[in-house]
Amino acid sequence: MLNRYLIHGDRVAIRRVCANDYEEITALTRDSAELHHPWIPRRDTSREAFDDFVARFTQPTHEGLVICLRQSGAIVGGVNINNIVRGSMQSGMLGYIAYASTTGRGHMSEGLRLVAQFAFTQLGLHRLEANIQPTNMASLNLVKRLGFRREGYSPGFQRINNVWQDHERWALTADMLPAGPRKATAT
Repeated sequence: MLNRYLIHGDRVAIRRVCANDYEEITALTRDSAELHHPWIPRRDTSREAFDDFVARFTQPTHEGLVICLRQSGAIVGGVNINNIVRGSMQSGMLGYIAYASTTGRGHMSEGLRLVAQFAFTQLGLHRLEANIQPTNMASLNLVKRLGFRREGYSPGFQRINNVWQDHERWALTADMLPAGPRKATAT
């Protein structure tokens, strides 16, 4: 399984999402509906919608990743880097999701650290931006732990379940990565 991982840490690893993840992700999403409400828009969980989701990541402007337990390969989170802009910007917008069965164990912190390393090294990005609803304290605390800085407030930023929601804008640049030990390695 290690050869499928793009990068790994002590407990988790990241790899690209694939069509074979449909059943596992659908079950995790269903079991996490209460955790995700009201932060995540309701999504079509049909096979066709999932295949369209995965197909989006064949474009150079999107990366779709899953965070897995390193030893078992079980999915514990999902991460998208969307709207990748090259040229003088070298940036992307980060979206992520945790699943109820594994929250509170540090998997998302470790996994998003790996995603940032992957984005800044292998993808050559300079900046990742995360937009978070101001009342989503779990998500705000996550980006704070990872060293993101708050850059602003965006009223009516994203339509979620037919309501335009305000978001705080947080960003991390390659030069802001914590200088601590980096045990993560690409495989």
